[in-house]
Amino acid sequence: MQKKTIAEVWNKRPIIIAGPCSAETEEQVLQTAQQLSSSNNIDIFRAGIWKPRTRPGQFEGIGKEALLWLKKVKEQTGLFTTIEVATAKQVEEALEHNIDILWLGSRTTVNPFSVQEIADALKGCNQPVLIKNPINPDIDLWIGAVERIANAGIKQIGLIHRGFSAYGNTTYRNSPMWHLAIEMKRRYFNLPFICDPSHIGGRRDILANIAQTSINLGYDGIMIEAHINPDDALSDAQQQITPTTLHTLLQQIIWRNEKIDNADISYIIEKMRLQINHLDDELMEILSTRMKIVEEIGNYKKQHDITILQTNRWNEILERALLKCEKLGLSKEFIIKYLDAIHMESIQHQNKIMNN
Repeated sequence: MQKKTIAEVWNKRPIIIAGPCSAETEEQVLQTAQQLSSSNNIDIFRAGIWKPRTRPGQFEGIGKEALLWLKKVKEQTGLFTTIEVATAKQVEEALEHNIDILWLGSRTTVNPFSVQEIADALKGCNQPVLIKNPINPDIDLWIGAVERIANAGIKQIGLIHRGFSAYGNTTYRNSPMWHLAIEMKRRYFNLPFICDPSHIGGRRDILANIAQTSINLGYDGIMIEAHINPDDALSDAQQQITPTTLHTLLQQIIWRNEKIDNADISYIIEKMRLQINHLDDELMEILSTRMKIVEEIGNYKKQHDITILQTNRWNEILERALLKCEKLGLSKEFIIKYLDAIHMESIQHQNKIMNN
């Protein structure tokens, strides 16, 4: 019944992956898949088979039995299937049941031993593998997982941004920390990069905004949780939506293209980028001049046994900048981060002088 090949779906833009957080019953899985398949945009059906829960006693998935339901999904709807795997045995069972795409969850990516176990189990396979970011904000763990899976001979690797655990976070279930995801995208620009708004948001009302933000940033697609009856879902009920709601959401998203095909638009943007390049060069020169003055002050402090950190002066700099930033169209959050970075660089320059 499948009209496309897995290679065609892998190279399709946008890539849309949808399905319930957990496979709960055969009826629930098949009904959800049938409703999702009515949209030509959706090609991949996701469902949790084994659910790694934070605490025991919660629903931890149906297990191997649900793999047979996903086989029926493929037969009846033509959708390709993808599941999360966390152990070598789960990889083996997924491959036995012809699951099309495997993904590594955030709790697995955070553990190099687990990633390596899965990589060893995947040797000799041709299945595409998606890798979610680690649950804690450590880009090296994400990179390490990519390298381990690539070393196993897997050619088709994709990345999923599902947000990071952050203490005290309230707006999101998992803080997006877009800067980390953007850096990962910069390093692996040739790999499909997919956003998981469901796990970033943790609730339905902000899914569309997160999805649109990711598309604005040039992501290649989204993975979103859909359930025929979200309120009764056995896991992550608040972040799941109905297939009908998902169809509407997909229609409302403004799908943007990273490539610029129009020559006139390309010329205009290139002219503005050249201006940015010149301004960046000037900023670097100004920062270099600033650091030279910082070093002069450092020499004076050393000669007269004055501490590097002058709290009153630093507060004065911050207050002065924050009074100006809004008039200049700059956010307070940006200015604080920018000045913090300059301050730390200044401290390092003066510390070298003190220790010389």
